[in-house]
Amino acid sequence: MKLIKVCGMREAVNIHEVEQSGADWMGFIFYPKSPRFVSEIPAYLPQKAKRVGIFVNEPKEIIIETASLFGLDFVQLHGNESPGFCNEMDRSRLKIIKSFRVGDKFPNEEVEPYHGKCDYFLFDAKTSLYGGSGKKFNWNVLSDYRGETPFLLSGGIAPGDAEALKYFSHPKCIGIDINSRFEIAPAQKDVQKVEQFISMLKS
Repeated sequence: MKLIKVCGMREAVNIHEVEQSGADWMGFIFYPKSPRFVSEIPAYLPQKAKRVGIFVNEPKEIIIETASLFGLDFVQLHGNESPGFCNEMDRSRLKIIKSFRVGDKFPNEEVEPYHGKCDYFLFDAKTSLYGGSGKKFNWNVLSDYRGETPFLLSGGIAPGDAEALKYFSHPKCIGIDINSRFEIAPAQKDVQKVEQFISMLKS
């Protein structure tokens, strides 16, 4: 059974409702150019679901400070962070997720240096944007990934993909990351769609 990460959360009531719908991890975006940017601590933060902070090319000190303020469990590095940068993070306290953009071919040469430097990978669609594009990639290219680092599948996953995802299989895929295709507005999730999606995947 794969875990579900709901990314791009911001509003307290919506956070609580999405957590109640069964989300395992919840993502908070600390990238100022994102329409889902979190500029202040919400009145409610998840108590059961794990908290993931998404950062794009931020200094290590900013990441650590933000992780402490928000009580993050995971740091997701969604920019051009080097393997050395990932390895320098305090992995005794924070789990590190490194995002990669996947196009028509799996980027083995790009991913390889990060093995052992991160706890998880996240594979997203290749676009000019730093996430939240709503675009998919061909999941079949993941058959070329033979690394040992577990990963989450991301990139334009929509409510209608639940059936296909039930049949998607990769020995290292531990979860599904959803975001913009489940929104009423940026950072505002349609709770009913999230709940139905999770119910279908976990049934």
